[in-house]
Amino acid sequence: QVQLAESGGGLVQPGGPLRLSCAASGRMISLYTMGWYRQAPGKQRELVASITRFSTTTHADAVKGRFTISRTNDKNTVFLQMNSLKPEDTAVYYCNAEWTAVYWGQGTQVTVSS
Repeated sequence: QVQLAESGGGLVQPGGPLRLSCAASGRMISLYTMGWYRQAPGKQRELVASITRFSTTTHADAVKGRFTISRTNDKNTVFLQMNSLKPEDTAVYYCNAEWTAVYWGQGTQVTVSS
């Protein structure tokens, strides 16, 4: 079993930065593909970014150039650095781990508003 705990969400003004963290426990996540998803009110959950165990990254078109996913396997943590935030980035952000099973965190709210 892998437990995932997101942190770092909050209220930020448009154009501002925010850094999300996902701390994993229970197992080392070095073999897992880790991802950040988000779900806005009334919308389906969507992939924001993912990073494989080889540190190959994928970012959704909507966030390319603004968000960066990274991982530190020794600290069992995944990050999402979000810059130039827009109101449409407002959502609950979820951490995800996939390998032989799929695990989800509880989510952290990100609100972009002036």
